[in-house]
Amino acid sequence: MADNNVLDDSVAEKNAGFQLMQRYFAAHLRAPAKVAAPAGIEDRRMGIYRDLIYNNIESFISGGFPVLRSIIADDVWHAMVRDFVERHCSHSPYFLQISEEFLHYLQNERAQSPASEQDAPFLLELAHYEWVELALDVSPEKFPEDVSVGISSAETLDMAPVASPLAWRLSYHYPVHQIGPGFQPLEPGAEPTCLVVYRNREDDVGFMEANPATLHLLQLVEKAQAEASAPKSARQLLLQLAQDMQHPEPEQLLGFGVELVQKLHRLDIIAGFRGA
Repeated sequence: MADNNVLDDSVAEKNAGFQLMQRYFAAHLRAPAKVAAPAGIEDRRMGIYRDLIYNNIESFISGGFPVLRSIIADDVWHAMVRDFVERHCSHSPYFLQISEEFLHYLQNERAQSPASEQDAPFLLELAHYEWVELALDVSPEKFPEDVSVGISSAETLDMAPVASPLAWRLSYHYPVHQIGPGFQPLEPGAEPTCLVVYRNREDDVGFMEANPATLHLLQLVEKAQAEASAPKSARQLLLQLAQDMQHPEPEQLLGFGVELVQKLHRLDIIAGFRGA
């Protein structure tokens, strides 16, 4: 019995030592400039791991945020990515979700870095917009069947629109869809930038410039779709929009709204219609 206890203690000590080595190893890879490599490992070999880890992560982030990468100087960019690797505790082990983890870093931890004082004021909004495009591109959501195929546009007015699960309503302070090397605004726009980013049935990701009324209409469509009561027709929803906007001539808005609903359907933002 005593011999077994000694053996168990020896195994436990070895496991503890190995786990400690792993923690030092990971800490060095996350922050090589601050944490020394574990003793007894050739630096050339450690360098292979350092480069492999950083280059893979940086490559995925650059690919997920190409506009952001194009407007940030190389030294600033690499310092930001290294700060992300050091500071952020990722909740997913999948490379495909590194972009989302980087967005979480910008939202929650970037401000802790002194270098964040030099960040562009639109950085977080631009990053979110670019992440949305990637998230929609890889989303597993499927389109519902469009039962309105072959039905005239006039008939769909009295059917209930179905919101696409692959269309996101977005509002930003900055015109994120216009930002690039040649345009980097320092102040928010006078009006919010309203966008609908979507993936169509051909799996192409695009965006539509919108306005608050269009976003509100889509919100009404989604709300009506989620309610257990009888579905609301496009006509009812457009009249509800007119009421919410306190429009003086609801019938006039109805005429404009019909064209808008048809456009949203053509873009697959409205996935189809069902009986109301």
